[in-house]
Amino acid sequence: MKTTQAVSSTERALLVGVAWKRSPRMLGGPAGAPERESLAELVELARSAGAEIAGTVFQLREAADPATFVGRGKLDEIRAEASAKEAPLIIFDSDLSPVQQRNIEEHTECRVIDRTQLILDIFARHARSREGQLQVELAQLNYMLPRLTGKGAAMSRLGGKGGGGVGRIGVRGPGEKKLETDRRRIRDRVRKIQTSIEDVRKQRSLRRQARNSVPLGTVALVGYTNAGKSTLFNALSKAEVLVSSRMFATLDPTIRALRLPSGRRVLLSDTVGFIRDLPKGLMTAFRATLEEVQEAAVILHVSDISSPHHRELDEAVKKILADLGVAGRPTVHVWNKIDLLPVDLREGLTRSVASENRAGAPVLVSAAQGAGLEELLHRIDRSLPVDPVVKFSLRMPLTEGRTLALVHALGKVVHSELEDDAHMLLEAEVPESIARRLRLHDFVLDGTSVAQFSSD
Repeated sequence: MKTTQAVSSTERALLVGVAWKRSPRMLGGPAGAPERESLAELVELARSAGAEIAGTVFQLREAADPATFVGRGKLDEIRAEASAKEAPLIIFDSDLSPVQQRNIEEHTECRVIDRTQLILDIFARHARSREGQLQVELAQLNYMLPRLTGKGAAMSRLGGKGGGGVGRIGVRGPGEKKLETDRRRIRDRVRKIQTSIEDVRKQRSLRRQARNSVPLGTVALVGYTNAGKSTLFNALSKAEVLVSSRMFATLDPTIRALRLPSGRRVLLSDTVGFIRDLPKGLMTAFRATLEEVQEAAVILHVSDISSPHHRELDEAVKKILADLGVAGRPTVHVWNKIDLLPVDLREGLTRSVASENRAGAPVLVSAAQGAGLEELLHRIDRSLPVDPVVKFSLRMPLTEGRTLALVHALGKVVHSELEDDAHMLLEAEVPESIARRLRLHDFVLDGTSVAQFSSD
């Protein structure tokens, strides 16, 4: 069973935002602020899904209406607006219950989708790897399952028996309602996808174990969607990951090696962007992808400092990190897009950060212009766990080319010479983790701990 896209290309859509009068966002906020905050992000999400924005409607309520979410009066207004703007699609910036969604569709005679369905649609468009596609399909099916409803004569009905055990004519069916058939097919497909995702997780775990055999720390980029993570990833690693202003343009994780000022090498991981009220089904489905964040030694929390709501967005990211169990992980806060700030504000932030002079102070960067990247690399270096350095003598077979390359890549070779046609003698300084691996192969003749890596 294949899921379909919620938004077709260039489909005209009317956007509906709702804010609650007792919401924390309302306390002390300027009039109209909730509308700007809720609808601005919905506009970007809808455009990322390929929709053409026909207009917006906003409502301030005490609580959601159980039947229609916005109430009958507002529903009449939405219907008239959709008709006037010739918008066959209505997108709500909230999650709707199956009953609410069905009632709104019947009253407006338009197709209706909610925030979760819109996000799932964007993920479906941007998933490229088999892993990503499986995870999106699983989330879509779990979303679809409680929303299946039977409609009219299209449903097969069970044929009961009347008096005398004689079946009633014209009501015999295949023995199962079409609704139940669809639900069973979806549950079967969900089980198959879950099995496939578990296989993907095992494969990812094996690849991670292979990476860990060469002990490199992992640095994970996280942040609100469209904060500039992929641009920063490209600037640091010289990679060519897709960069787009559309939300969730990067979905599948990408990993590249990065050398720090101390000479250490780390693995830099670009992950999917976060968003407020990320659907729980999507969090569960993307568990395998988010494991890259859970395994990271250091987290780079990237913020779009040019956004007037960056503090609120940062809190949303921190909440998701807490849900992933990595809230206490060493974290470097990166304020990106400083080039988009007015000059006086940018200079004020620079002076403020410089005066803090502490390890937890944010790093100001412009990934697009390359500003602040050297300071960021030094901060990563200082945040990584320190690995003692060991100086030792080695006797290695010339056939061990991979191990020899590892010593050169992760350590410092002080002296080397050929002993004979089959062996090489070396004096080198490498991290203790590499030294342990060399000792296991009996390559080390003698060694002592001499120093620690430093970014200075």
